[in-house]
Amino acid sequence: MPSEGGKATVRFGGGGVCLVSAVPVQGFTVSTSQSDPRTLTVTFSANRHRSEITATTQPRSGASVREVSF
Repeated sequence: MPSEGGKATVRFGGGGVCLVSAVPVQGFTVSTSQSDPRTLTVTFSANRHRSEITATTQPRSGASVREVSF
């Protein structure tokens, strides 16, 4: 799934969601968090922008992107 800060690739399966790759664009760094096997968040951060990709299997498999400028 593409975002302004980079691109993340995830895999959905019966056991949840897992990260395949996360590639930031120039000027961004990447971090991930996964408190539960069913939900994964990939965050691309820069000085004045954050792109957050959340992939989940609940209630059905899908991903969303949230862009925040400050």
